[in-house]
Amino acid sequence: MQTPVKREGFPFAFDPGACLLCMDRCCRGERGYVWVGRGEIEEISRYLGMETRELIEGYLRKVGYRWSLKEVKSQGEYLCIFLAEGGRGCTIYPVRPKQCREYPFWDRYRDPEHISEVCKECRGIILDS
Repeated sequence: MQTPVKREGFPFAFDPGACLLCMDRCCRGERGYVWVGRGEIEEISRYLGMETRELIEGYLRKVGYRWSLKEVKSQGEYLCIFLAEGGRGCTIYPVRPKQCREYPFWDRYRDPEHISEVCKECRGIILDS
């Protein structure tokens, strides 16, 4: 176990070492949104060595006035388009969106009502006693 990460206002800590064992469960599952801002889009484009327009057309979807990463449906679940083949790691990890970097410390999980949800998804959750 690595040193657990704790953030104020959350009823749990997170062991980042658990990520090595989890098979990228936070990058797959039900359909959802991974929001990306303009700066993140440009950073991901540079990292992948492609034009911004190419990234937008191939890897993002417009939802209202916002952009989200596309998903790929496979065996009844949705996978992030940047999940490596075979589900082993993020292909844009160094420039992954803020939403990904902050997981599991999302505002939704401050509420004890949603703790069971994050516990099912993330093996690194350590509940406060």
